[in-house]
Amino acid sequence: MANHKSALKRARQNQDRQLRNKSQKTKIKNIVKALETTIAEKSSAEIQEHMRLAQKAIAKTAAKGTIHKRTASRNISRLSKKAQVLKKAQAEG
Repeated sequence: MANHKSALKRARQNQDRQLRNKSQKTKIKNIVKALETTIAEKSSAEIQEHMRLAQKAIAKTAAKGTIHKRTASRNISRLSKKAQVLKKAQAEG
């Protein structure tokens, strides 16, 4: 454990950041899970809204530095691809 005043402060800051990061990551996971459930149910009206929320949450988390910007971009891209495939399938059939 830290002994110096500055090291103790750094330990407190790290603990606060850890809680904040964990909260943000959990939020993203829940939003993505909701989107994937909506995609599975094939309700296209709700997919757009869930997709917008997911993109916003992922981008915001990346902007704060909790996840890397390329990871965020990759996640958004993959989710968009899943949503587009379903949208295209509904348009054809």
